[in-house]
Parts: sequence; C-alpha cells; structure tokens
Amino acid sequence: MELNGAPISQSDIAALGLVGYGHFTSMRVEHGAVRGLTQHMDRLVRDCRTVFDAELDIDRVRAFIRHALMDVDSAVVVRVTIFDPAITLGRPGADADPAVLVTLREASPVPESPLTLRSAVYSRDLPRTKHVGLFGALHQRRLAQRDGADDVLFTTADGLISEIATSNIGVIADGHLIWPDAEVLPGVTMRLLSQTLDEEVIVKPISLAELPYVDGAVATNAAVGVRAIGRIDDIELPIDQATVLRLRSEYESVPAQQV
Repeated sequence: MELNGAPISQSDIAALGLVGYGHFTSMRVEHGAVRGLTQHMDRLVRDCRTVFDAELDIDRVRAFIRHALMDVDSAVVVRVTIFDPAITLGRPGADADPAVLVTLREASPVPESPLTLRSAVYSRDLPRTKHVGLFGALHQRRLAQRDGADDVLFTTADGLISEIATSNIGVIADGHLIWPDAEVLPGVTMRLLSQTLDEEVIVKPISLAELPYVDGAVATNAAVGVRAIGRIDDIELPIDQATVLRLRSEYESVPAQQV
C-alpha cells in the first residue's frame, strides 16, 4: 500500500476512511501488463475532473503502479484510488490536490461456477463515475448474499435492469450479446468486448420480465473477465456455454499493455 510512491501514513489512510471522498479503478495485472490499461487511465482522468475538478498526470500514476509492482511476480488486482488527504467533511469544496493510493491484492482464479443474482431496486450515486462511495451497493450485495445469492442486480422501479454491484451484465439472445440501455458504469471489460466482437453492439432496455426468454447472461469486470450467470431471482437461466467461451476468448485475445 503506497501513497504517491511511499508508504502511507495512518493519518492519510484515516482521511480516506473517515471522509470517503474519491474515485478509483481496479485492474488485473499479470507479468506487469493490463488488458485495457489505456481505458483504465482514461477513466481516472475523466473521473478526477468530475470528482475534484482537477487534472491527473497519468505518467505519474503509471510510475507509482510500477513502483508498487517491483517485487511482484504473481497475478494481482491493482486498485488505484485518487483522493485528497486534506479534504474534510466540512469543506469538500476546497481546491483539491489529489494523491494516488496504490493497493494490491492477490488475483483470484476466474470462477467456473455460474453466478446467482438477486434483484433490487437501486441506483448508485453518479452511476457513470467509479467513486469510492460503495456503502449502498455493498449493503445491497450483503442483503442479496444473506438471501442466498452471490451478488445483487440493480433495477429500476419498473423492472429494467442496469448493472451488478461491481460488474456489468449482458444477456445473450440468438448468439448475440446485448447490454442494458441504462445509467451504468461503463466497465473496461464491457468496453473491450464491445470493441473486439465482430458484430454489431446491441444496447437496448432489458426488463426482468424478458429474462425467461433469453439464451443466457454474463457478468463482466476486470478482475474475472467474463462469467456466466445461472440464476436471477427465481429465474433459472440457460448456460450458452459456446457463447460464454467465445466471449471469454474474445476478451482474453485483447493484447495486454505494459504498465
């Protein structure tokens, strides 16, 4: 755990925990390389303007990531969090000097078992920004897990699906991947798949009522790539294994970029 390339102090990490104002991106790093590194960096720049009204030096960010990875040989998930230790609860409108926190955790193998989801009416604050305000999403995930599911699927009050707590969702119909037309965080894995697939990208409203008639569904995020979804609420979804494997192969064919 390093802040601006140096060990983080107790007071700095306390500021992040107690104020909880910032944004981040998470990426899977293998052999010092990341699929969609450019998109992750673009996200940090874009979100820094939204959250702090400040510009971010991406070369500096990449240098801090490389420093944190110096003695790492295994696959890890790197989280880059941008926050200002000087910002307080009473003065979040002060001019910001964003700092770069780099943390690492071991990357888990891609789960082979299908994901199970429980739907909930919920929308994140600033859904197109990957900010650190995760309480609401994690609370909904907790409720879903306490009810026996793996994760939560957010919907509108009229049953239109949007996203999973920390993943995108796409449904499969006639061998095509369809993304919900909704206010969601445009995930890097989602965007890479859309760019890589040799077919028209389909985006349209998808309701819970349509799920019994689809050929399957997948969850996508940078940590696990592409994972099949087996059940949403009481709806058992077919596993279109051929399409899931094709999507996973398409994603894994994207060349990784050295940090």
